[in-house]
Amino acid sequence: MDYLTAKALLKKCGQTQLLQYYDELDDEKRRALLDDIERADFSVIENIYRKEQSAVGKLSPVRAVSLKEIAKYRTEYERVGEKLLKEGKVAAVLLAGGQGTRLGFNKPKGMFNIGETRFLSIFEQQMENIKKVTGKVGACFHLFIMTSDKNDADTQKFFRENNYFGYSSDKIHFYIQNTEIVCGFDGKVLLDEKHRLSTSPNGNGGWYSSLVSSACKDVLNGGIEWLNVYGVDNVLQRICDPAFIGAAVKSGCGCAAKVVSKASADEKVGVLCEQDGKPCIVEYYEMPENLKNLRDYDGELTFRYGVTLNYLFNVKTLNKTKSEKLPYHLAKKAVPHIENGERFFPKEPNGYKFETLVIDMVRLTGSCLAYEVEREKEFAPVKNAFGVDSVETARALLKKNGVKI
Repeated sequence: MDYLTAKALLKKCGQTQLLQYYDELDDEKRRALLDDIERADFSVIENIYRKEQSAVGKLSPVRAVSLKEIAKYRTEYERVGEKLLKEGKVAAVLLAGGQGTRLGFNKPKGMFNIGETRFLSIFEQQMENIKKVTGKVGACFHLFIMTSDKNDADTQKFFRENNYFGYSSDKIHFYIQNTEIVCGFDGKVLLDEKHRLSTSPNGNGGWYSSLVSSACKDVLNGGIEWLNVYGVDNVLQRICDPAFIGAAVKSGCGCAAKVVSKASADEKVGVLCEQDGKPCIVEYYEMPENLKNLRDYDGELTFRYGVTLNYLFNVKTLNKTKSEKLPYHLAKKAVPHIENGERFFPKEPNGYKFETLVIDMVRLTGSCLAYEVEREKEFAPVKNAFGVDSVETARALLKKNGVKI
């Protein structure tokens, strides 16, 4: 794209401020700026003028495959799951694009030390969880690790320096999450530098679109039928769990989600529900009070199944829904940017980031199996430095599960 073409495009979009420093730039930086403008999808700006569609409507609770049922059919579920793993038809996707900022750690969150008497990174603990599965099955599966442009180099270096934690390096594939432009509250796209547009990762719902547009797509197209997507937060994640895979396959659903019974009505987890016959996940802050506290005759919460960010998606189902655009959710953030020729670091939110969410992908699949897991064995999120779902609580659960930390 040349300067005149870019200027005409920006004039049409009302974004000519992006060229305000063009005359100050050298040829290399001018090219970088024009390339950014060419790649940008300015249509996302329209989302700030639309009210976000709430997931809350007429909700009904889902029935889960309970712990009791899983125990009864575990042998059959595992037989099906192990067969698919041995045939290379299941792979995992780790969502690891974030930094450990909330933990006071300015590196990829997976590099954070969860150990006490020894160094034990979140990445290492999750890889140990994986190796327990592959050791039992006798086969390694492909692992796709989604990073961000800000933490990709550090993440790849960390895996190399740790010899991929004893896993087959040819089975581990890194790819960078796609980004969207960032704008101020007035809809004007911000400049990260005088020659670069401000961008941000497009949310955890962008994991599949980013994967299929990456160099990893050839591996993905090599016969993989199921993808187990999980977050870096949870140090007790059981990844590519054969019983989970088997239950999902036998259910005939387009996806499956590992869930835990909520510890309380106010626990800050999304709840798997049904809306108009389709699965949906309602965030804790969106759940109406009367439903949040509703209980069955036995005293259990009616809407009790909280998601753990561990999903199993059928690839064919995903491909059928690829043409359907996920809705964007607006995240108000304090965005550093160029202002009056200088880099400015706001203390308060000043702009919008456009994010898609994996919970919206669940709805698009049309059917989701809720698969209950034991909280104390599979749910130890590390979201905060202290308090609930913190480093301290995760360490306690690791020790309870026999992990030397």
